[in-house]
Amino acid sequence: MKSFKYRLYPTGKQARTLQWTLDRTRELYNAALQERRDAYRMAHKSITYYDQSVQLPEIKAIREEYKDIHSQVLQDVLRRVDKAMKAFFRRVKSGETPGYPRFQGRDRYDSFTYPQAGFSLTQDSRVCLSKIGSIKVRLHREVQGTIKTCTIKREGTCWYVVFACEGEAAPLPVSDEAVGIDLGLLHFATLSTGETIENPRYFRKGEKKLQALQQSLARKKRGSHRRQKAVQSVAKAHRKVRNQRADFLHKASRMLVNQYGVIVFEELQPANMSRRAKPKQDENGTYLPNGGSAKSGLNKSIQDAGWGQFVGYCTYKAENAGRTVVQVNPRYTSQVCSGCGTIRKKTLEERWHSCECGTELDRDHNAAINILRLGRSQQLAMAVEAPRL
Repeated sequence: MKSFKYRLYPTGKQARTLQWTLDRTRELYNAALQERRDAYRMAHKSITYYDQSVQLPEIKAIREEYKDIHSQVLQDVLRRVDKAMKAFFRRVKSGETPGYPRFQGRDRYDSFTYPQAGFSLTQDSRVCLSKIGSIKVRLHREVQGTIKTCTIKREGTCWYVVFACEGEAAPLPVSDEAVGIDLGLLHFATLSTGETIENPRYFRKGEKKLQALQQSLARKKRGSHRRQKAVQSVAKAHRKVRNQRADFLHKASRMLVNQYGVIVFEELQPANMSRRAKPKQDENGTYLPNGGSAKSGLNKSIQDAGWGQFVGYCTYKAENAGRTVVQVNPRYTSQVCSGCGTIRKKTLEERWHSCECGTELDRDHNAAINILRLGRSQQLAMAVEAPRL
């Protein structure tokens, strides 16, 4: 399964119809969630997707505006509620923080889906949506495979269509090359070959503009038209940074997957690495300096890099191309000498690895070589274990 996302260019009337459809599906979502909550609170009864879907004809009889929405779109809304509830109970059962499904506001609920029928893609670059009409779409690349579902998504004031397609994998020619990659902030990625991929720092570059837009938003009166326009400006600036980052990560991951048969990463946890600094107190309860300001800047840079997103892109591209992505334990990868295996303790400020065995190289390059070695060892262990299983 692969998804293809394209920009829609609706007319003013079509844009209003899309927004109207989105609002009605959001109302249905919230009503279905409320019904489940009330049924369990008052009668300790769990309502299923089937129980709610059979009510759709009665809902249309009472609320005739729902007749102007394709039936499968309404059914998919109820499936979303069912999926959210099942995920909630799964988290409860596994001991995680449950996080009960929340009601969706106008700014949170931003898509609706045609799961099987009610849509088509014409030869003249238009998407025909049942009950809505024919909308111009920019097909910047060819749709590959059989279209299974069609999702209409709103991002700010822009509209997009996302086709989920089923097709065969497109393996690349076999490559025996393997590479270890150390992700960092000075360089976005350092390869075991010694090459580096520079960090574009898109958020940092756009930070001053974002700050000015946020300050302008803070000065606007709540509920005013000007405040709505300021919110849209802030969202547009953030969307630009996100798109720039995604474009860079897509290109970098494609380059690696095309060249290497095996790609080895550290098994990093960016969410844990970017947590705020914990407060420190002395025996009298007085708060002490905890380096929170410096940690905050570091957290911002980690999130700006998008390491997790990059590893995800490499993983799914590698699966489609018949390549392999391996993740290894990051423990001591920066401290172990890649030449002799001796552990050489270094602080974060030390950027050069120097060992008594004569190994002299950049700290990140040394780590990338160790990551590749661990990846090869892990692959060998799995190959030995496979015949036993």
